[in-house]
Amino acid sequence: MQAVQQKTTSARGSTVSHKWYYVSADGEILGRFASRVAMVLMGKHRPDYTPHVDTGDFVIVTDAEKICITGKKALTKQYDYYTNHSGGHKYVSYAKMMEKKPEKIVIEAIRRMLPKNKLGRQMLSKLKVYRGSDHPHVAQMPQKME
Repeated sequence: MQAVQQKTTSARGSTVSHKWYYVSADGEILGRFASRVAMVLMGKHRPDYTPHVDTGDFVIVTDAEKICITGKKALTKQYDYYTNHSGGHKYVSYAKMMEKKPEKIVIEAIRRMLPKNKLGRQMLSKLKVYRGSDHPHVAQMPQKME
């Protein structure tokens, strides 16, 4: 009787094929939605996931202005940034950010769930977020993400 040899395969960057998915943020809760998208960007939904290789897929998010948050966060949540000048620590409320740049709210929530290194920045470049329901990536034939 021969023993079955078990091998662990590790994905390589040159052999990974990336798919395109699209999802609508209409009526979705921000944190739960962001965690699902972050998993797809990292590639954790695939059987060939490898932590040190970008095995994730492209994700197109539409209807960013229709995303929801729960509780009193709409009144209390703030986004901060720094202008690189002294005294340049600025704050923007959730309501004002939603009015001006709803795409940035979705991008920030997803970015904070990705690894904080070069690989995470590479994964974030595969995220495309749009305000309306249409997008310019029809040629890639994206599949609907559940």
